[in-house]
Amino acid sequence: MVGHAFRESINPPPGHEFYFAGSKDCDLTDRGATFEMFSSVRADCVIHLAAKVGGVKGNADRVGDFYSQNIQMNTNILDAAHTFCVEKVVSLLSTCIYPDAAMYPLTEDQIHNGPPHSSNFGYAYAKRMLDVQSRAYRQQYGCNFITAVPNNLFGENDNFDLENGHVVPAIIRKAIEAKRSGADSIKLWGDGSPLREFTYSEDVADILMFLLYEYDGIHPVNIGNTGEVTIKQIAENVCKSVGFNGIIEWDTNMPSGQYRKPSSNQKLLELGWSGSYTDVDVALAHTCQWALKNYPNLRGVK
Repeated sequence: MVGHAFRESINPPPGHEFYFAGSKDCDLTDRGATFEMFSSVRADCVIHLAAKVGGVKGNADRVGDFYSQNIQMNTNILDAAHTFCVEKVVSLLSTCIYPDAAMYPLTEDQIHNGPPHSSNFGYAYAKRMLDVQSRAYRQQYGCNFITAVPNNLFGENDNFDLENGHVVPAIIRKAIEAKRSGADSIKLWGDGSPLREFTYSEDVADILMFLLYEYDGIHPVNIGNTGEVTIKQIAENVCKSVGFNGIIEWDTNMPSGQYRKPSSNQKLLELGWSGSYTDVDVALAHTCQWALKNYPNLRGVK
């Protein structure tokens, strides 16, 4: 998703070009394949976005897979970047790495101060280890490896799989399919009360390019939009955007996930980023219209 945002909204600087590699181009859990790609491309800089991601159900059902596959990808990418003398790597983390008992708002100095929320156990620790590995390679080899921490991302080209996708694309798909089938309701997990911060994928692409040129520090940087909204608000706005007028049924027998995890982007602002975040409602409308136009040819829709 963020890779597509780079391709469609960010132009490479003069004298440079982008090389995009997705899961179809290289299995990054395969060490040999990863090294072969790095040997062939010989990149000056790498923006590492690859990850095995999912929502509450995916993280709970495949906690070991979420840990091991992310560890494999991260290790292979940073090893290859070091081996082939990549000048800089920018890696994307997630706010789920923060301790469940962290003080709000979440600030970068708290990342390793306790265990993450149990709903993201495997994925969160794998992402934490990406921060650790980046620091370790900097300390031993002098590698300019930096990390950025977004919050809940969404946008065009998201994963709309109902088990492996995140909350926004899952709700969008359910609303679209309910509208198309003439259903009078959709069922969503939890009670809709948890608060989340959402950031549009195009904004993340812009910020990562800023960090590529403007930040070389050892510590992660929070980069997400800091306005909290409830999952219920997101669901209602999605239904409005896709034209589904039925009822939203909340299944309170299913988990809602962590109640809230607001973050601080003060460090990013102090670094001099002067851009602006796309309003969540505007970005949701763009994403919903794109999904309507492209359905059923969406990633994750069988």
